[in-house]
Amino acid sequence: MQTTKQWTVAAVLALFAANAHAHTHLKDSVPAEGSTVAVSPPNIVLKFSEPTRLTALAVKKGDGSEQKLAPLPTSPAPEVTVRAPEQLAPGKYSLVWRAVAADGHIMSGELHFTISPPTDKKTTG
Repeated sequence: MQTTKQWTVAAVLALFAANAHAHTHLKDSVPAEGSTVAVSPPNIVLKFSEPTRLTALAVKKGDGSEQKLAPLPTSPAPEVTVRAPEQLAPGKYSLVWRAVAADGHIMSGELHFTISPPTDKKTTG
């Protein structure tokens, strides 16, 4: 009898642990975390594990001030695309976001990417 109770308690605890880790999460992004891109991206894309409503999105260069991006989609979706600021200059950027999942869970994060300086393709001859 004691063993059955222990297994039941263990199963219930495992179920709660699985649910605790089942919250929506960011799966992928464009630009990707830590990536270096050659040109300023035309759009920011965030891909979540479940439909999510993006409530805030901002980009900042280095330690500079944040530039809020808008308009944000109003409907939850697993993939969110927002127009990026036009022609970001070469440098290191942070993308700061906040979202609400369908279960009401609020999440936030920060992504980092670099835009490389243009290369001089002139040839001598």
